[in-house]
Amino acid sequence: MPIVDLGSGNFESTVYASGLTLIDCWASWCGACKTFEPVYRQAAERHPEHTFGKLDTQKEKDLVKELGIENIPSLLIFRDGILLFRQPGYYSETELEDIVRQAESLDMNEVRAHIESENQKDEG
Repeated sequence: MPIVDLGSGNFESTVYASGLTLIDCWASWCGACKTFEPVYRQAAERHPEHTFGKLDTQKEKDLVKELGIENIPSLLIFRDGILLFRQPGYYSETELEDIVRQAESLDMNEVRAHIESENQKDEG
């Protein structure tokens, strides 16, 4: 599956779809973003069962603000519409593969139960 260019028009429909969605937050002037690009593309090729997207932080400033992205490159991972991972930095091929494996192996019922528990604590 090709890498999807994400913006305000397709962001929600992409991340709220079932499955794993990885998002590379980048900018054209960012040297580290350019270094991470081939690693990210290779991961997308190895994992066609997942959605890989790119978010241009220069074009999508409102979305970047809403997501709380302060540094680039930043990697976000959503699964079934739930944000699991948001971390700035460059990742090696090995690190990125490990992050993908961890996201794949999560029991989403446990994640949902944890979120519900935290929401109840906040309300009480």
